[in-house]
Amino acid sequence: MTAARTLARYAVTETLEKIPAAARHEATRSILNWLGCAVGGSRHPAVDKALAALAPFGAGNQCTVLGRRERTDALNAALINGLSAHVLDFDDTHLRTLLHPSVPVASALMAVAQRQPIDGRDFIQAFIVGVEIECRIANAIWFAHNSHWYITGTAGVFGAAAAVTRVLGLDENATTHALGIACAQAAGTREMAGTMTKAFIHGRAAQNGLLAALLAQQGFTAAESSLEGQHGFANVLAPERDLAALTAGLGETYEILANSYKPYACGVVAHPVIDACIQLHNEHRINPAEIACIALTVNPRALELTGIKSPPNGLKSKWSIYHSAAVSLVDGAAGEHQYSDERVNAPAVLALRGKTTASADARLPEIAARVTITLKNGTVLEKRIDRVIGSAENPMSDRDLETKLRGLADGVLPAAQADALIALVWRIGELKDVAELARTAAAT
Repeated sequence: MTAARTLARYAVTETLEKIPAAARHEATRSILNWLGCAVGGSRHPAVDKALAALAPFGAGNQCTVLGRRERTDALNAALINGLSAHVLDFDDTHLRTLLHPSVPVASALMAVAQRQPIDGRDFIQAFIVGVEIECRIANAIWFAHNSHWYITGTAGVFGAAAAVTRVLGLDENATTHALGIACAQAAGTREMAGTMTKAFIHGRAAQNGLLAALLAQQGFTAAESSLEGQHGFANVLAPERDLAALTAGLGETYEILANSYKPYACGVVAHPVIDACIQLHNEHRINPAEIACIALTVNPRALELTGIKSPPNGLKSKWSIYHSAAVSLVDGAAGEHQYSDERVNAPAVLALRGKTTASADARLPEIAARVTITLKNGTVLEKRIDRVIGSAENPMSDRDLETKLRGLADGVLPAAQADALIALVWRIGELKDVAELARTAAAT
């Protein structure tokens, strides 16, 4: 039996009753975080431009554009809401692989939920199935893949396809073909870092996964060996691979339990540096003008992904470990405002960026860092971070995620509407129609 068919059988046969309560709760937290990120990103210029480009071609107005008044068809809603949920770089992360699990899966599922009624239990079950499949595919390739590809664009499309096939009630054979159709659309190169297209890649994974399931529903076919075939996904997109990771423990362990949430609005590999800088800022009340130099020591992958020394704008600054360190020490924060064009060009931030150096140490885990600050009076301050805030080992609480959503919704939705959205998410398992979440997340 091929890997795709094995995963398809899992997608068809998994039951909510079998899934541990902790995994179901983590899925609910993930959906809460996804909604906050989508609402918060909904007014970004990238969303404006994408809507302007697609509006003339929308096939109806079935679906909400989260955080906005506009409506569009299901395929375009999956794209726009996925783009919106990622554009701030504030979405959840599967730390082992750097996959953003919720964006493709939840964005595709919510589009379907506005075409046909889906209750909360079915939505959660399909969401967990989609996340499990995309994360397992990511587990099999990330170590030989992530230097060139955005894994949410490549593996996430499978998660979206699997989740949608579940709520459409497709059988094992059709689901196998849906995964093959998803394989044919797996894409997204890292050259797009710091541009609007990076978020487009993530939204496209949602849209393409939805399309794959809709095609399979009509009997559209694909290669059953799409994952492990000679010219299949793993062999083409990863020079090394661990195909056993696709199915080992399938249905017994749950990757959703390894999900993490971002307290900072940038690439997660920069978060250990931010944690360290904010802690040093708060503990020592450092005057940025008194800093002589800043030395960052990070894993080589972190330097590879966030090594932009002088970012030209806010989007690029999300991929600058130098900017993240400087702005965290100046502002004591690393929210969306800290990655704006304004903060990139702020004199105090520019000055500290110029005093910051970074070196790679392969002995450090990918999500770890050491920060050494030398003051002009000779004082040396040091901090090492091994468990970033938001990780499974140092998690954000449910209340933290509520606060994050409220902050992201500020200026987009009235406070009472944001509170209502939060309350609905926590009782998602009781909802007869999950589209109520999308309606509550729409601008009025």
